[in-house]
Amino acid sequence: MKRLVLFLIVYLLFSTQALVYAEVTLPRVIGSNMVLQRDMQVPIWGWASAGEEVTVTLSAEGEGVEPVSTTTAVADSEGNWQIKLPAMAAGGPYTLRIKGSNTLELTNVLFGEVWVCSGQSNMQWSVNASKDSEAEIAAAMYPKIRLFYIPRVPSGLPQKNVEADWYETAPETIPQFSAVAYYFGRKLYKNLDVPIGLINTSWGGTRIEPWTPPVGFAGLPSLASINKEVEDIQANYRAQLPEKINAIEAWIAETREALETGAQLRQMPDNTHPLAHQQRPTALYNGMVHPIVPYAIRGALWYQGESNLRDGMLYYEKMKALINGWRAVWGQGDFSFYFVQLAPFNYGGRNASPFFLPQIWEAQTAVLALPNTGMAVTTDIGNLRDIHPRNKQDVGRRLALWALAKDYDRDDVTYSGPLYKSMAVEGNTIRLTFDHVGSGLTSRDEEPLTWFQIAGEDKEFVEAKATIDGDTVIVSSDAIANPIAVRFGWHQSAEPNFVNKEGLPASPFRTDSW
Repeated sequence: MKRLVLFLIVYLLFSTQALVYAEVTLPRVIGSNMVLQRDMQVPIWGWASAGEEVTVTLSAEGEGVEPVSTTTAVADSEGNWQIKLPAMAAGGPYTLRIKGSNTLELTNVLFGEVWVCSGQSNMQWSVNASKDSEAEIAAAMYPKIRLFYIPRVPSGLPQKNVEADWYETAPETIPQFSAVAYYFGRKLYKNLDVPIGLINTSWGGTRIEPWTPPVGFAGLPSLASINKEVEDIQANYRAQLPEKINAIEAWIAETREALETGAQLRQMPDNTHPLAHQQRPTALYNGMVHPIVPYAIRGALWYQGESNLRDGMLYYEKMKALINGWRAVWGQGDFSFYFVQLAPFNYGGRNASPFFLPQIWEAQTAVLALPNTGMAVTTDIGNLRDIHPRNKQDVGRRLALWALAKDYDRDDVTYSGPLYKSMAVEGNTIRLTFDHVGSGLTSRDEEPLTWFQIAGEDKEFVEAKATIDGDTVIVSSDAIANPIAVRFGWHQSAEPNFVNKEGLPASPFRTDSW
């Protein structure tokens, strides 16, 4: 008996999920009030006793309603089971019944559009800390916009569950939720008139590496050192477990005796995983993303980068690892991934350079080469004295424009500001062409265009005159007779006025690679 108790204690200490289940259980992301992704097969999964038959029934709510679908699965040797609901149109409410040795009933379930919203503090930033919070909270009466807020818990090993629940949007539930996610979801709801599910998994001050699954690092030679670090730590942790188990067994025996004799107690031996910190690679994926995989989603939003400020173009490689890694683990193909280009801000500190931020902007722009990606530019809605600009409404709206155009086929939506395309030297001027000119190029304040620079062969940039000519911009300076390069907004405090006529700002760029 004593050996059995000892075994159970040690087993629970070292396991992420017990393998024996007395009852059918579900991950918390599958619960009452949830929104399930419309128009695609939807995984429903959980745990039961090995070999147990689990039946999942979907029914419209109401008396005497015939089930929409009934699907049965058998739990494998480790207690895992999964079924897939048939593709459903937007609507509800539905009831989901999961029956094995026990019966679970989930109510008020809707089908609609589901988005995962992640990143650091500007994604975590709440509605009650943002612009016009009092009025926005009072007006947040959207019972068909559902919220799931994942607690901030890192882990060195992949976890199966989180402590969270789905809630309808109301003045009581919205204040602490991500403002960017909410305003994005509200824009979609008002345009699509379908239920919206928002999963907020974010943590202020975190780097991109903790959010990335191991498979993301493994696919990129440029990040081989991070991949090796994760592999080595996991291998060493596993190799050291027998010794740790022995130490804990000895501690249990010693502690049991001390409790009986009144002897002094000793602290339990430490078993902290080396990666179980919010800044270590994979830690936040393990604790805050893995538990919701493979919940069916339309796409993901990302607002992060301040903590990777000095990465330059390496940030592009890390974004590839994140995006490709998430797509790999979800197994839904190249789902949409839209992100926010950081706002201007006067970063201080020792050895700070005003060009660190432009290099991150450059890396973020390069991410647009990946399929099904989009970028919301925020150079006009930042705050040079506050790294957390309060205007989250426009951030959410600009992300939603990408989704409306790309995911929901709204051909009438202009979703991006001007993005640099090419340049041509014409005498003592340089002509710039752009993608996403919308209905035309303009200045948002009707003043001459700002933050353009031009350089000749000496590579010394000077302030330039920039003039709109149709869908192009002509750049020149009396000080440069033979120009060869242009930079736009190439400074951390740049807040240019160059936009398209739909009011979306141009992204900073440089034509050189000096």
